[in-house]
Amino acid sequence: MRGPKINQMHHAFKPKNTAKTIKRILEYMRPNRLQLILVMVLVIISSLASIAGTYFLKPLFNKWIVPFIGQQNPDLSEFLKVIGIMAVIYTIGAAATYGYNRLMLNVSTGTLYRIRTDMFRHMQTLPLKYFDAHTHGELMSRYTNDTDTLRNMLSQSFVNLFSSGITVVGVFIAMLILSPVLTVVVIAMLFLMIFVIKKLGSKSGRFFREQQLAIGKVNGYIEEMIEGQKVVKVFNHEHKSKEEFDSLNEQLFEASKGAHSFSGMLRPIMGNLSYMHYSITAIIGAVLAITTGFDLGSLASFLQYTRSFSQPVTMMSEQFNTILMALAGAERIFDLLDEEPETDDGDVTLVNAEFDSSGNLKETNSRTGIWAWKIPDGNGGATYTRLKGDIRFLNVVFGYEEGKTVLKGISLYAKPGQKIAFVGSTGAGKTTVTNLINRFYDISEGEILYDGINIKNIKKADLRRSLSMVLQDTHLFSGTVMENIRYGRLDATDEEVIQAAKLANADSFIRHLPDGYNTMITADGMNLSQGQRQLLAIARAAVADPPVLILDEATSSIDTRTEMLIQKGMDQLMEGRTVFVIAHRLSTVRNANAIMVIENGEIIERGDHEDLLEQRGKYYQLYTGMFELS
Repeated sequence: MRGPKINQMHHAFKPKNTAKTIKRILEYMRPNRLQLILVMVLVIISSLASIAGTYFLKPLFNKWIVPFIGQQNPDLSEFLKVIGIMAVIYTIGAAATYGYNRLMLNVSTGTLYRIRTDMFRHMQTLPLKYFDAHTHGELMSRYTNDTDTLRNMLSQSFVNLFSSGITVVGVFIAMLILSPVLTVVVIAMLFLMIFVIKKLGSKSGRFFREQQLAIGKVNGYIEEMIEGQKVVKVFNHEHKSKEEFDSLNEQLFEASKGAHSFSGMLRPIMGNLSYMHYSITAIIGAVLAITTGFDLGSLASFLQYTRSFSQPVTMMSEQFNTILMALAGAERIFDLLDEEPETDDGDVTLVNAEFDSSGNLKETNSRTGIWAWKIPDGNGGATYTRLKGDIRFLNVVFGYEEGKTVLKGISLYAKPGQKIAFVGSTGAGKTTVTNLINRFYDISEGEILYDGINIKNIKKADLRRSLSMVLQDTHLFSGTVMENIRYGRLDATDEEVIQAAKLANADSFIRHLPDGYNTMITADGMNLSQGQRQLLAIARAAVADPPVLILDEATSSIDTRTEMLIQKGMDQLMEGRTVFVIAHRLSTVRNANAIMVIENGEIIERGDHEDLLEQRGKYYQLYTGMFELS
């Protein structure tokens, strides 16, 4: 699949609302406002020091250098004093330059720290559908490419632009004081420079934006290929992957070539224009000196100012593209920050509970193994309902996209301690049912009741704390085996973690690892087999000790022998809990209290194993091999 052509990416990185974006960036810089004020003061001091130092050329030439011509033993004392004053001025300017550069590094890193913190924190609040709609590479580019361009703008472009602006204004005023006639020449050359900058800058700016977009696509593709390298090799897809990468890389090459070609042209062209400007000014100044008595000192200072004038103009033009890209990157960051967080209107919470002397539930701070739903009564008080794990679907309708219904009026119930299994073809809606229980997505119609409480009234964090899931795609984090199991419940002791591992039959293989429970897991557990990773996921669910378990193809990556070994442990784990099981291996659901056969978003059969075999319907066909699950 080839990426978009270069001409399709034009203006892809152009900021939409520059003023609003700058305002938001300044808000993030607010905690460093005192440092920013000091930076501006130091920039002004640095620029004025450079301007003042150049202006001293006029008295040097007029009072000492020209009068000294032809003298045998001139008195250099005053001359040396002026040289000393100039040295002090330039030293102050250099110190100010060093100071504001160091301060801007602190300001920029602090600003980016706050932005990255807000990005990550806000990302944790976003619903799953946001991550389903955006690739990992696209999201990562906001933390890398976009923040990097923003860092360049804050640490360099911002202060350079301000410094260049002050220098241009100061130099222009100084030139007006020295010679209004020569200043007219400068203005004429300035218009020529602006014309060149506009022509080249617009072209390079377009390509710089394309380059930034192309970098994100290349990085995203590389990340995808690294993650899927095993699949690439299994299907001999290396050649096709290279072709696709070459296509994306070619786009990046063309964009980078265009960007840096026009950007590279700008400096030498502006440099040659400044030399031309210098020569024209020198000729006209010499004519003025001969015809009008224009002094040599003023001419020397003015000529130096012409160089000081063209250099910041060139610098400002070069910073324009950098600032444009940074603002566009900042907009992408703010787009993430402006995404609507996951809504949570629930007020029912999950609390530790115990029975008082009268047999009534009451809240406690200690872990008792008894959980209760705390339901506010509207008068500042609350009632308590024991968490049992009774879950009911009442005519539930749901679709991931508007107009595309996945579940069509599903109704079912799971009494406390029951094991409910879902079977059916891929895409029938089995996993969707479990995604709705923990409110990864909200239903369109109907109700889902948890111990008689509509789950929309339960805070999502508390709802999910009462559930534990083992997914088909196991994800392990960088850290030790112990830490990965403890992820299920962060306050679990080492003994509880080990007990959970034993329950999942993972303890044996863990103890044979190089460092046992302290073995480091890297690269999403690539140093473990798929079955071992699945066992750790089951242990992680076990340590959470939830009243409700959701097992989505939980044993799909475990061989038959291992599955038999852990089945006893799984039975112990499921004992006394409400369990929802999705499985392609029908042998794993034979002992379920109820089996739901789902097809096209509807429950077409329900009953236990024996009942469904007697019905000789779809389940019978699946179980006897007359119909293969796909």
